[in-house]
Order: sequence, then structure tokens, then C-alpha cells
Amino acid sequence: MALGARLLLGLALLAALIGVLLQLYRLRKPRLWTPEELSAYNGTDEALPILLGILGSVFDVTKGRSHYGPGGGYHHFSGRDASRAFVSGNFTGDGLTDSLQGLSSMEVNSIVDWRKLYFEKYTFSGKLVGRFYDSQGNPTKYLKGVEMKAKRGAQLLEKHKSEEDKIPNCNSKWSQAEGGEVWCEAAAGYPRLVRRAGDIALTGQVSQRCACFREEELRRPGLVLYQGCDYLSTSCKVKE
Repeated sequence: MALGARLLLGLALLAALIGVLLQLYRLRKPRLWTPEELSAYNGTDEALPILLGILGSVFDVTKGRSHYGPGGGYHHFSGRDASRAFVSGNFTGDGLTDSLQGLSSMEVNSIVDWRKLYFEKYTFSGKLVGRFYDSQGNPTKYLKGVEMKAKRGAQLLEKHKSEEDKIPNCNSKWSQAEGGEVWCEAAAGYPRLVRRAGDIALTGQVSQRCACFREEELRRPGLVLYQGCDYLSTSCKVKE
């Protein structure tokens, strides 16, 4: 091969390499994305990174391809902003949306916590133009409202935790032979089931914990006596 031809071939290969590097740089450098652009990065094309959005922030989750790629447990998040699904658990149809309408302040705070986790664990790749960021990459009024609501949710959650900490949990044990048992030390009180206010606000579902209440507190609304347990018994068998 003549020197001139080899030189032209070398220049062509160098240009191709530069083009690939520039493309990778553009993909890795934080930028503005449209929903249509983001949808191409859902893991179905192995030549492209896998991206997802949460509250308008876009992250490269390629290193978690086994989870975010096709067939993975989190694939429904890839190539879109499905912020609502992080707390709703609805991973189909209308559930895969960035609308937070109707969510409680504690649920919104939970989504903000998820966003924080992605900033810590994955590469930030830019902002999604739409509900949370405008065409210049500036936060929208909607995002600012979300941030304020999340702060209220964090304060409410802290309040619930503080109130819950004032009431000690029951001791508990379980064995296949004897089943379950909960009990309170004599000085702590008597075991009762009580609703977790924070969980109700966060998930919309009723959950309970076993807590110890003094005798003068047993008339509080919402306390549930374990089935088959005496009113002033300090220990109760737990039936499955």
C-alpha cells in the first residue's frame, strides 16, 4: 500500500475514533433531554447506556444492566421518568408517570430520598425537560413545590418517629415448636397492637406494631388487645 493511501486510512480511522469518543462524551456529560430522546436509552439497544429519570434528574444506570435492562426487575424505570412508581408500586400503564398529584408529603419525601440515592450510586447525566425542568434546565414551579412538600413530609416523619420512640416496643420471640409470643417488662406495661401513623401516611396502608402501654394508657383509642390474651397480661401468644 502506497504511503499516501496508508496515511488516508490512518486519518480515517483516527476520525472514526474521535467521533466515537465525542459521542461517548456527549452521552456521559450532563445535558438536557427530551422524553423522546430518553426513551431510546431503555436498555433494548446494548450499544447505548441505560438511563432513567426521577424528579427530572437523569441518571446512567448502565452498571446495573442486569436490573435495569430487559427482563430486569427495574426495567420499567428505564428510558423514562416514572417518579410516582417509586412509592406507588404501580409499574404498569398510567402508574409509570412523573405526576405526583395526590401523593402525601411523606410519599413525596420518599421519592426525594430515592433521588438522593441515585445521585450517590449512579452517574448524573442531565435534566429532563418537562414537568420538573424547563427548556433552559431551570427548575419549574412544580419542582419547587415538590421540594417544599418533601420538606414538610420529612418533618412529619420525624414527628411520628419521635412520638413512636416515646412508647417502647414489645419484646418478641418465635419458634416453630411454640409459635410466637410478645411481652413487656412489668415496668413497661402491657402489650397492645397500635397503628403506625407514619406508615399509613406513607403507603396508604394500615400497619401495626406491638408496643407496651401502662395501665392508665390502655383506654387510648386504637389500641388492640391480642386475641386470647388477658387484659392485664404482660405476655401474649401470637396466633398466625
